[in-house]
Amino acid sequence: MSLLAQSFIDSGVRYTPHTFSVPLDYQHPDQQTIEVFARSVTSARGDDEHKPWLVYFQGGPGFPSPRAVATSGWMKRALQQFRILLLDQRGTGNSTVINHQTLAGMSPEQQAQYLSHFRADNIVRDAEFIRQQWNIDKWAILGQSFGGFCSLTYLSLFPESLLRSYITGGVPSISRHADDVYRATYQRTLDKNAAFFAQFPQAQELCQRIADHLLTHEVLLPTGQRFTVEQFQQIGINFGVSDSFVPTYFTLENAFITVEGKETLRYEFLQSMMMEQNFQTNPIYALLHESIYCQGFASLWSAHRVRQEFPQFNYQSDQPFLFTGEMVFPWMFDSYTNLKSLQKAAQILAEKNDWTDLYDSAVLGKNTVPVSCAVYADDMFVEMDISRETLKQIPNSKAWITNQYEHNGLRADGEHILDTLIGMGEQTAANLNLALL
Repeated sequence: MSLLAQSFIDSGVRYTPHTFSVPLDYQHPDQQTIEVFARSVTSARGDDEHKPWLVYFQGGPGFPSPRAVATSGWMKRALQQFRILLLDQRGTGNSTVINHQTLAGMSPEQQAQYLSHFRADNIVRDAEFIRQQWNIDKWAILGQSFGGFCSLTYLSLFPESLLRSYITGGVPSISRHADDVYRATYQRTLDKNAAFFAQFPQAQELCQRIADHLLTHEVLLPTGQRFTVEQFQQIGINFGVSDSFVPTYFTLENAFITVEGKETLRYEFLQSMMMEQNFQTNPIYALLHESIYCQGFASLWSAHRVRQEFPQFNYQSDQPFLFTGEMVFPWMFDSYTNLKSLQKAAQILAEKNDWTDLYDSAVLGKNTVPVSCAVYADDMFVEMDISRETLKQIPNSKAWITNQYEHNGLRADGEHILDTLIGMGEQTAANLNLALL
């Protein structure tokens, strides 16, 4: 456990850290172990022991559970009828960490083999390990984005352990190839670009000026890493969340400064670009992102291959500029400082074709757990049509399809969203009970 992870009380809520030693590989549980960290969020009065547990699965992959107070948002609503367990998925947060430092002592082959145990199936097995250790009969789960992918894996592997499943912006295909996913998300990314440049037409000229400057000058970020057009394009990932257009425009507006009569990119702009590069601190996202779609096939750098079907994303001077979105590319392991030492492992993982199944369509096709989903119509990361396709195959699942929110709806208006999903789940449960009479 982190030395800083201590129990505390704030505003009537108790936050308690827990650490569990779990198998790295559940097929060989007597071999290597790792630590998994979770934080329980409960009433400080201790009067909620009758309430069931709700386990939260964070988006990503490669990011820890929220470090947020429970007096607002979805946690405020959840505490009305649940005790909460915030899980730091293996490799993140205070769980046994994966980054360029912890992987440094391994060969590329060892890195790839180790990383192959950090997908949704083992994240779910970690949660199930905790449930059994705590002797909990059943609990509910809430999955945001990639956490929703984990939720469908949980429903596939251990449906008998679940009371309810709530999913926000995270219903994946259970059978499609990654290429299908990226074809859809590239189209959504085009839509977001069109909307941004329609609102800020002058931003197109600014982006072209920045991109052309990067093509003709060696520009270094504060870390000393060379900043490229392709890296600049990747800040478009922000377009998948609400209220991102105006801050992006403000950043572009202040990109240049004149020094000794020459135009250059100002330090503040480069600092902000550096802060956008979460791949540096959370490499699981870059290393395993495409594998979250893989079941018995290799990704072979799916987003990179499919990008060639959308050549307008490959910027050339005097051509329109476009931002990219939630895609991972092989050049990142040549470009990003903290990913360079992981390049060979990334290639091994991209070529890995024996990924185990993450979903069981037969089990999901007989589902009896109430599944309530917020599906965002304009989601840049998780295609609505694919989500609807999946939910048609899962009995007792309901979708609330809305264009009121972007992918970050749970963070933007979590209290209302979770309240809606809980109500949907109660109605599904009531219908199930009626059917049994």
